[in-house]
Amino acid sequence: MSMPSEQKMRQAIASRDKTCDGRFFYGVITTGVFCKPSCSARAARPENLRFFPGAEAAIVSGFRPCKRCQPTADAPNITRLVKIARYIESHSDQRLTLATLADQAELSSSRLQRIFKKAFGVSPKAYQDAIRMQQFKQSLKQGGGITDSILSSGYGSISRVYGEATRNIGMTPKAYRTGGAGETITYACRETALGQMMMAATEKGVCFVQFGELEKALFTKLKEEFPKAKLMASPAQNSPELNGWMQALDLHISQGAPSPDLPLDLRGTAFQMKVWSFLLSVREGDVLSYSEVAALIEKPKAFRAVATACAANRIGVLIPCHRVIRGDGGLGGWRWGLERKRALLDAERERHRNL
Repeated sequence: MSMPSEQKMRQAIASRDKTCDGRFFYGVITTGVFCKPSCSARAARPENLRFFPGAEAAIVSGFRPCKRCQPTADAPNITRLVKIARYIESHSDQRLTLATLADQAELSSSRLQRIFKKAFGVSPKAYQDAIRMQQFKQSLKQGGGITDSILSSGYGSISRVYGEATRNIGMTPKAYRTGGAGETITYACRETALGQMMMAATEKGVCFVQFGELEKALFTKLKEEFPKAKLMASPAQNSPELNGWMQALDLHISQGAPSPDLPLDLRGTAFQMKVWSFLLSVREGDVLSYSEVAALIEKPKAFRAVATACAANRIGVLIPCHRVIRGDGGLGGWRWGLERKRALLDAERERHRNL
């Protein structure tokens, strides 16, 4: 059974719904504790919640079981699955077969595959791939040589990592390592109906539009995306274009003005670019499911990859990933919060009805 949508999980926690126990667990970052949805503990602030498919995933992420609701009481395999996850992490540079891991867990290969995926949401192989990619990125950011980073992360060949890295990082390893080195990126921030909005642009166009509560946090996100670029605040007299673009997008979000047609500096994988380019054609007032987008870009089995591409979009609203929802009609996710996604869609539907 898959995890419910984020909206339903939050509702289940608010109502302490026992019927959702076992379908997901939630962690509270301020306390480091994770719980069942029905836990009677004092409600945490919404922004401090993190969701997990299983108790094992919560433990691996550093959370400890709540003493009140005892979320691990009904998880007999938790110790061995956490042990396997830790084993993968410490041997991620090696070739790990499912049979090898099954021997470690003293389970059959098929059973390990099944219960590991149920607990962590991914297969053991996908878990190892994620760990290796994380280590590879970290090594590049810390200044390690590309070849050294490849070998130390366990990829074994340069050709393999170029294919893998291009799919996951969104650029070649060399480009990722530079982190925007040699580029000047101008940014500005202003209050909108969706909260603080930061826009940043290169000489090619807008490369970043993000939403949040605090300008400082948005600047941190910009710096994480382009750690070696020269980031320069935009006073109006120095960059009238960017400030004009900010105003135009604010008028669209806050007052329903037409969406501005701005130059964009898109940076992603070939697949991400295909998804983002397609989203630019989705009209205001329309919504599509992840599966429908996958079918329309002629990749009908890639609906999960479509969801991932939407989540990786760093140019909010201008690339309208908010117009993609779950197949059952649920909002799905949005990296800037479901309340903002709902507000955007409601406003667009209202304007569409009044046309």
